[in-house]
Amino acid sequence: MISSTEIIFRLVLASILGGLIGLERESNNRPAGFRTHILVTAGAALIMLISMYGFNGFGVNGSGGEPARLAAQVVSGIGFLGAGTILRQGNCIHGLTTAASLWVCGCIGLAIGNGYYLGGLVTAGIVLFSLISLGLFEKTVFKDKYKTLHVICCERPGLIGEIGTLLGQYDITIKYIKMSPFEEYKDNNLHIDITVKVPIHFSPEILFTSIGKIEGIKSVNWEG
Repeated sequence: MISSTEIIFRLVLASILGGLIGLERESNNRPAGFRTHILVTAGAALIMLISMYGFNGFGVNGSGGEPARLAAQVVSGIGFLGAGTILRQGNCIHGLTTAASLWVCGCIGLAIGNGYYLGGLVTAGIVLFSLISLGLFEKTVFKDKYKTLHVICCERPGLIGEIGTLLGQYDITIKYIKMSPFEEYKDNNLHIDITVKVPIHFSPEILFTSIGKIEGIKSVNWEG
C-alpha cells in the first residue's frame, strides 16, 4: 500500500494535467471545459488507485483481484460523457475534438493513478501541443478555407445563437469564438471574433447583409 502523501500527490497531479487541457477547451468556448476535464482526470486517477490498492486483503490469498478490470471500465465509460459534447448540424459534426480530449484525460488519469508519471506527463504535453500549436498550424495551412469574422454588437441573450444559426444556413462551420468588451461604444457591447470554415463557393456580401439584420449587430467584417 502506498503512503497517503503519494495518493494525494497522484490525485493533485492528475487534476492539474486535466485542468491544463480543460483551460484550452474553455478558452475556445467548448461544451466541456476546465472543471469537466479536472473531474474526469481526477476521477480516473481515483478509480485506478482503488483498483490497485482498495481491495487489498480480498480475493484469492488476499491479492485483491485483477487491478486492470475496474480501471478498464473508465476507457469505455468516458465514451458516454464524450458523446454528450458531439453535435451534428447538417453535414457538419462538432465536438469530436472535445470528446477526444475527455477520453484522453481519462487515460492520463489512469496513468497518473498507476504511478506511470512519464507516460501521463508526456501524453498531457502532446495533447496540449496538439490542441494549441497544431490548431494554429491548421489555420495557416488551410488559410484559404479559414477566415475570422469580426462582429461588434450589443450584448443580449440569444445573440450568439442567432449568429451561429445564420452561419449554419450558409454551411459555414464555426471553429473558434472569442468574446471581449468593446470600449469604443457604451457598456454591454462586445467584440466577437469568430473563426469559421467557409465553403468553396460563398458570397460574403450576402452573409454580411444577413448578419446586419440581426438585432444588436453594429458592424461585421472579415479580418484584414
